[in-house]
Amino acid sequence: MSATPWVAPAATQAAAPPRASHWGKALPFIGPVVLFIVWDLAVRLGFIKAILLPMPSDTIATLLTGLAGGALLTDFAVTVWRTLQAFLIAAVVGVPLGVLLGSNEKAYRSVEFLIDFFRSTPSSALIPLFLMIFGVSDVNKVAIAAFGAMLIVVFNSAYGVMNARKQRVMAAKVMGASRWQIFRDVLVWESLQPSFVGLRSAVSMALVIVIVAEMFIGSDSGLGHRIINSQQVMNVKDMYASILAAGALGYALNILFLLAERRIVHWSGR
Repeated sequence: MSATPWVAPAATQAAAPPRASHWGKALPFIGPVVLFIVWDLAVRLGFIKAILLPMPSDTIATLLTGLAGGALLTDFAVTVWRTLQAFLIAAVVGVPLGVLLGSNEKAYRSVEFLIDFFRSTPSSALIPLFLMIFGVSDVNKVAIAAFGAMLIVVFNSAYGVMNARKQRVMAAKVMGASRWQIFRDVLVWESLQPSFVGLRSAVSMALVIVIVAEMFIGSDSGLGHRIINSQQVMNVKDMYASILAAGALGYALNILFLLAERRIVHWSGR
């Protein structure tokens, strides 16, 4: 007589729903915590002298004090303003120009070498050229940052249009759409996602170039000026606090644009 196999009740057969992991929310904080622990131990154990690398607690205290109304806040605001000016110029000029060039591949190929050449050239190498054109002024810092950021925007926007889904373009042609309608209703929308990628990279590039320009082009304000000035007088707490402020600014700008991209180009992930 064969034994009848035991079958679990339906209620017990159903797979238990996965538990929400609390560790998932904590993952982004693991890296910074490890960094500050290693930093603290390196100073405490004497691997690095405190005169060269202050304790993280002292650096963070200097950062918070400076951003709470000290001189660091003024320099932070100046760098933010210059970065936003450069980014807005790059976006207003770069996105339409990239879309127009991408909609006519022959036009893009005719200037592709120039775009790739200057995009591959470190913007810091062009500082002497911009000094000759604009002189030692705020305009110089904004102009060179806008130029470097604009090349990234043009490149991404143009390739977004050129790599638009051919099926949608063909479908629009079959339905009798004119070239202007295809450009307006298909190509522009197809370019949005790569354009946002370019804009997110461009704002980071603009910040980097602005800080470098503040360091090496006659400047009396900005995070770059503060970093190099603090290094020269060996005010290491203020130097590291300014570096952390610049890093936090770059990270915040990147997150803001990532959120904007997900909200505006919400169909790109589908």
